[in-house]
Amino acid sequence: MTVHAAPAAARPTAPQTHPAPAARRRVRPGRIGVHAFLMAVSLAFLAPLLLAVYASLRPYDETSAHGYFSLPRHLSLDYYRQAFSDSGMTKYFVNTMIIAVPGVVITLFLASFVAFALARLKMRGGLVLLMLFTAGNLLPQQVIVTPLYVVFNRIPLPYWMSDSMTMFDSYWAVIVVQIGFQLGFCVFVLANFMRTLPQEILEAAIVDGAGVWTQYRRITLPLCRPALAALGTLQFTWMYNDFLWALVFISDGDKLPITSALNNLRGQFFTDYNLLAAGSVIVALPTLVVFLLLQRHFIAGLTLGSSKG
Repeated sequence: MTVHAAPAAARPTAPQTHPAPAARRRVRPGRIGVHAFLMAVSLAFLAPLLLAVYASLRPYDETSAHGYFSLPRHLSLDYYRQAFSDSGMTKYFVNTMIIAVPGVVITLFLASFVAFALARLKMRGGLVLLMLFTAGNLLPQQVIVTPLYVVFNRIPLPYWMSDSMTMFDSYWAVIVVQIGFQLGFCVFVLANFMRTLPQEILEAAIVDGAGVWTQYRRITLPLCRPALAALGTLQFTWMYNDFLWALVFISDGDKLPITSALNNLRGQFFTDYNLLAAGSVIVALPTLVVFLLLQRHFIAGLTLGSSKG
């Protein structure tokens, strides 16, 4: 006798439920106001630059007849070619790099040394020394122009270092002053940054037998890369745009930096401001390139310490 099993009753299937769409976040009026304010401030800062670029693409006759805020009738890059050739910018670019590149490298190198000693070696009187470095930035530059002028005229240098046989009228005078004024700010920033580094890393290195030089070069400096990149960008911009020290300590026109090249575009009786705007845009390009190259590290250096964890 064959027994047939009754078919199992079909289990009721649970109705499929789809997750409810996430509720949209309500946009607060205060947030809209903050964004509107930031956009207005950004446009206010960008307006002079955008106006300079706009004017550099238009002929002077057109802007003098219709105004700088009128619609363009003719746009060209002729002013950029004229500004680069008439001002001799190639020579001035080289002069600026001779001053800015060693100045930035030496400043960061010395500042990292001092900051490491103040932040990681627990020196006595370190806080007082850090305050002295910071206080040096508060001294107005114009106060020491005359004393430095007298001192640099009395410091002898060999002929291969200075044509004048003194520190005056040489790149060394501008480099030394730039390093002296920027060193305090860099020491202050790097010392505070190094204090945020985990102390356990150095303690582990000391246990492994690492000396002071190894702690500085192989452990601390790689961790300070974002801060060094941010400072390098700022220092290059400040040294590149400086005009006062080169004007005071360099008398030979062929040694002047790029900021003085714009004076060559000014006529004795007439100044084409559209041509001057094109020259200003060309002069500003290297600092923009440096920022774009170091942008990732620069932003990382600015945002360090903004969050915990």
